[in-house]
Amino acid sequence: MTLGRTVASYRQALENEISKWDGFKRALRSKDAKAFDRMLNACRTYASAASMSTRPVLFEAMVMSVLLSHEEALTEIREKLDRIEQHLLQP
Repeated sequence: MTLGRTVASYRQALENEISKWDGFKRALRSKDAKAFDRMLNACRTYASAASMSTRPVLFEAMVMSVLLSHEEALTEIREKLDRIEQHLLQP
C-alpha cells in the first residue's frame, strides 16, 4: 500500500502535457517555436489559478491560461494606443 498523493499535482501534469508537445514544437520554424514557448509559459504563469479550476481536462485550463495572457497583452496594447492617440490629438 502506498501512502501520499496518487494524483499528480497540476504543475506536474502540466509539465508532462507540455513535454508531449515537443514533436510539434520541433516541427515549427524558429520564430513560431519561440511563440509556442511563450504560450506554454503562460500556462506556467497561471498554474496556481488553473489548478484551482478543477477542470477534468487539463488542456482546458491550459487554453484558458493562454487566452488570459493574450487578453492581458491586448489590453496593454489598447491602453498604449489610446495614450499615443491622445498625445497626437493634443494641440
